[in-house]
Amino acid sequence: MGGRLSKLLASSLILGIASSALAQAPAAPPPPVVSPEIGTDHNVTLRLRAPSAERVELVSGGDIPGVPMQGGLPLAKGADGVFSVMLPALAAGAYRYRFTVDGVPTSDPSNPATSESNSNAWSLFYVPGAPFMDTQRVAHGSISEVNYFSTALGRTRRMHVYTPPGYEKSRDAYPVFYLLHGAFDGDDSWPTVGCAGFIIDNLIASGAARPMIVVMPDGHTARFGGAGGGLNTADFVREFTADIKPYVESTYRIRKGRAATAIAGLSMGGAQTLDIAFGDLKSYAYVGVFSSGVFGIENNADWESAHRAQLDDAATKRDLKLVWFSTGKDDFLLGTTKATVAMLEKHGFDVDYEESTGGHTWINWREYLAKFTPQLFR
Repeated sequence: MGGRLSKLLASSLILGIASSALAQAPAAPPPPVVSPEIGTDHNVTLRLRAPSAERVELVSGGDIPGVPMQGGLPLAKGADGVFSVMLPALAAGAYRYRFTVDGVPTSDPSNPATSESNSNAWSLFYVPGAPFMDTQRVAHGSISEVNYFSTALGRTRRMHVYTPPGYEKSRDAYPVFYLLHGAFDGDDSWPTVGCAGFIIDNLIASGAARPMIVVMPDGHTARFGGAGGGLNTADFVREFTADIKPYVESTYRIRKGRAATAIAGLSMGGAQTLDIAFGDLKSYAYVGVFSSGVFGIENNADWESAHRAQLDDAATKRDLKLVWFSTGKDDFLLGTTKATVAMLEKHGFDVDYEESTGGHTWINWREYLAKFTPQLFR
């Protein structure tokens, strides 16, 4: 009898311990959040689990229709604590975004893809459907993050460098294309939201462009809001001449000389392109300006006066292969572009100018890159 009672007591104790353990076991984790979710109809759904938040908004880098860069588009909160928003029928391309959670900016924790700018990182998604920049089944080049010491600025800096397919196994020398970003962005922008690597890959694979090295430096010499922040174009032009170009020419197998050198940039980078190229025009055969021109040209002629010797040098014009501009009809810098083109034509330059649809966005700049690049090194 005593033995049976002991067994019953032991069984009860075990059951009690097991019940207590079950009661203390953590709840099953919620299902993973899928964000972004890109539909075959180009609808894109973004989600964020934030059960304690009262308000979540979507902020874009300026390219998503209906989503402002400031303020934000509210997301709807579900009973499961997941906020969501559906963006209908987006055009093919890369898009930057982030959330603000009760006023605090945050990236999308469910999305590992990012794109850097001058002072923050964005989450990034890509809507396929544009063959010129889609990831195609072709040979791909490599994009490297390159750290170098800037003697002009007295510190280590970074650039991105694209080398064409087969560069590592080849002994060939290649022409070089310097590609500059716009204000508020950085050297990571063209490789990510700009899709530069895939655009160049596809052009080379189709035979539309020659294999080339593409150098994408950081056009800002400081953070916006910090010491020396802002455009500070003069410091970058000085660094480009003293450090970036010499580093590239001594590190990579490039074909030196004017006929093998191109430079282009968008917005701020377009203005920097003009400063660099027309400061040493005998070194550049191809010059591209996207959504830009000489800043302030509509109100004064300072730039024209400072560069008059180069503008009127007939010898430098002879081997200049291409001066190419393109700006959207809704771009706030359209007047700057037109005034700059008119000024260059007044000095005898043959300028190719294409006015596109749209505004001051990556939607245009990727297309400008795809149109400009096939014209190089022919």
